[in-house]
Amino acid sequence: MDTQESNNSVHKFLSVFQYSKVALEIVWSTSTALTIVMAISTLVSGVLPAAIASVGGLFVDAVASALQQTGEVAEQAQSDLLFYVFLELGLVVIMTGAQKLNTVCQSILRVLLGNKVNVMILEKALTLELAHFEDAEYYDKLVRARREASSRPLSLVIKTFDLMRDVISLIAIGIFLFQFSVWAVALLAIAGVPAFVAEAKFSGEAFRIHRRRSAERRMQIYLEMVLTREDGVKEVKLLQLGKLFLQRYVDIFRNIYKEDRNLVLRRGLWGYVLGLLASGAFYFAYGWVGFAAIAGAITIGQMTMYIAQFRLGQNAVTNSLTAVNGMYEDNLYLSNLTEYLEHKIPEQTGNKTIGPNPEDGIRFEEVTFVYPDSEKPALNNVSLHIKPGESLAIVGENGSGKTTLIKLLTRLYTPVSGRIFLEGLELKKWDIEALRKKIGVIFQDFAHYQLIVGENIGIGDVDEIEQEPRIEEAAQKGMADVFVKDLPQGYKTQLGTWFKDGKELSGGQWQKIALSRAFMRSKADILILDEPTAAIDAKAEAEIFNHFRDLTANKISIIISHRFSTVRMADHIIVLEQGKIQEEGSHTDLLGNGGQYATLFNLQAQGYQ
Repeated sequence: MDTQESNNSVHKFLSVFQYSKVALEIVWSTSTALTIVMAISTLVSGVLPAAIASVGGLFVDAVASALQQTGEVAEQAQSDLLFYVFLELGLVVIMTGAQKLNTVCQSILRVLLGNKVNVMILEKALTLELAHFEDAEYYDKLVRARREASSRPLSLVIKTFDLMRDVISLIAIGIFLFQFSVWAVALLAIAGVPAFVAEAKFSGEAFRIHRRRSAERRMQIYLEMVLTREDGVKEVKLLQLGKLFLQRYVDIFRNIYKEDRNLVLRRGLWGYVLGLLASGAFYFAYGWVGFAAIAGAITIGQMTMYIAQFRLGQNAVTNSLTAVNGMYEDNLYLSNLTEYLEHKIPEQTGNKTIGPNPEDGIRFEEVTFVYPDSEKPALNNVSLHIKPGESLAIVGENGSGKTTLIKLLTRLYTPVSGRIFLEGLELKKWDIEALRKKIGVIFQDFAHYQLIVGENIGIGDVDEIEQEPRIEEAAQKGMADVFVKDLPQGYKTQLGTWFKDGKELSGGQWQKIALSRAFMRSKADILILDEPTAAIDAKAEAEIFNHFRDLTANKISIIISHRFSTVRMADHIIVLEQGKIQEEGSHTDLLGNGGQYATLFNLQAQGYQ
């Protein structure tokens, strides 16, 4: 082995302790009392086995002495015999109690820790920007962190305690074996090393394979979801996609299985071969101690004790090496959690809750935005001014940048260049929570929350989620009250099919629930509807926007829609094309210009003739 390989082995060994401090801090903060009890019970479990084996040897010598003695000496030997029996029994009772107590603590901690780590992961998710969830590489980090990290910190701490217990046992055993021969101690220490080296190698390989598969496993999860979720089953059946997707699922499994099988076979073979070396070392010592007893160098009781000590020592070496390898693997997996939790999120700068000039409304000044891994700007040098109380409609083909503009305004994205102002204050200087309270928005791909009707609407303003009159008022403005009153339990009806007695709605009804959610946000100064009425008939849409126009009389309202019957009601209209504003003005002005807006309007009008 050259110097570099030796250094790598030392580094690999030391790496098992890399995240022990992190894991211990997490477990300690979960329950200090349980962690202390685990540590004490582990210490007790480490010391007592050697003591029990020693008492066992004394017991055998006491028996041998009693057989050879008569009279008072024999009675004294019998008395010693009983003392050793009760002493060993007491030690076993204490050790068994410590082990059981340790197991109970582990079971309780496992539940508490699983919840704590999952909460830590979810709390971190709350700080992430939208771009993180749209980044496949970072999403893989999230998946890897969630997969096993909730159990790994406790596992690492348990193995650390187990290693401490085995080291304590080995020290105690070594003291006894040293009285027999220093070479017996050396043999005990060396016998398990080859198995450790092999296991460390395979543990690292297993982790690297598992880490590399994040994308494949995500694809499997996605295929499962498509094949089993109600929102995907319709097309799967009609387009006969079931066999195709199932075959892809099976192919991914086969690739994973083939690699896993090869690793398991190699790991098992080397584990068996190197395990034989450890067994050979034990039986060498077994015979050595036996011949020493025949030669009269040690007593029968000492022979019994040394054999027991050596067997305990061999088990302690094997267990400690297994613990080290387990710690190495836990460290590798725990790195996923720390990598995710320590990912640097740009600080949401700003602490202002009000702008210096409320009469200035919203301003975009030469704003450009480019999505990651894209060369073409989604918005290119856009300048726009929306005055307070003004309604703006945005028109454009799919991919023209309409929704991107809204995401920039709500600070889901940050511009690559240019500036955005609200009330005369640059957007990045606003407190993010204060900013988003001023904005009510419903996107085209709004969520179907598996909650009761009242909560589905009330979450539009979480501060008012318990106010039933406010919820009912919002439902009226969103026209959801028409069908809600016919539901089995009205506003208490469970929506969706994920939970018992859930009621599924039509696409149009879900859209009215989402619109009601937007109307719930009556305290917002800016209300945005991004293609919100695609599944609603024209009559219902006209009524909804009449409500919307009344609600936003003194507010800024922004509407993205392909329906010109809606768009024409806006005070100001902009036409986006390839990320740039091509036209802007009122409906009458744009028709008079005879540009793209007029062309699109006339094309749609012909469809109604």
